[in-house]
Amino acid sequence: MKKITLICGAGMSTSLLVTKMKEAAAKSGEEVEIRSVAESNFKELENDTNILLLGPQVGFLFKKYKTLYEPKGIKVDIIDSIDYGMMNGEKVLKKALSM
Repeated sequence: MKKITLICGAGMSTSLLVTKMKEAAAKSGEEVEIRSVAESNFKELENDTNILLLGPQVGFLFKKYKTLYEPKGIKVDIIDSIDYGMMNGEKVLKKALSM
């Protein structure tokens, strides 16, 4: 089972997107664990994450997180700002699973 973690400034704005992604996963039959966390709390989940998606508002952390976590086997990317704004859980989930 893939474990996807979404990061934003406080962990709140991504929580709705997590709900939408879980709905899309249930529809498609994907077995994934999806959760959101504040950037300051990611250390607690780093050893339990396969895919790390950064909210657009913390996209400036991309280079740092990619350098730190991809060598550990964690795929890192930034959520598209349009998909984020539209809360397009299906599209964000597809992108995450294709990484």
